[in-house]
Parts: sequence; structure tokens; C-alpha cells
Amino acid sequence: MKLTVKYFASIREAIGYGQEGVETTAATVQALRDELLQRGGAYAASLARGRAVRVAVNQVMVAEQAALVDGAEVAFFPPVTGG
Repeated sequence: MKLTVKYFASIREAIGYGQEGVETTAATVQALRDELLQRGGAYAASLARGRAVRVAVNQVMVAEQAALVDGAEVAFFPPVTGG
């Protein structure tokens, strides 16, 4: 399936761009994150399992067990605080 994957804030800065098209067989957000982690480098550093990363699918916050569908937009971003 084809997804649009977006990266925000420090994740975008580490990876070097804010959006990419991804062809994947991942059925869940967790599986997609695992695929991205396997790329190594900035992906592995910014999306590492020990790091707090929030995820939205089609602009709705989801848990990593959320299912993916063809054409979905998946956004990864660090938690934010207001002030």
C-alpha cells in the first residue's frame, strides 16, 4: 500500500525533510515504525523505541496498534508542551 508519511519538529530536522511517499506492507502503525527504524541512521535515532513519539493517522491521534489503509497520511512527531 502507498502512504504519505509526515515528520514534524525534531524528527523532521533529524531526517532532513517533512514528508515522503512510502510503499509498505505494514498493517499497523507499529509495523510501519519498525520498517522505518530498519532504515537506520536518522530514522533509527529519531524514531527509536525509547523515544517518546506521537502518531496520527489521517489527522487523528492513534495508538501504534492502529490499522493502516492504502492512501493514509501518517504523521510522526514528538510530544509537545504548551506554555
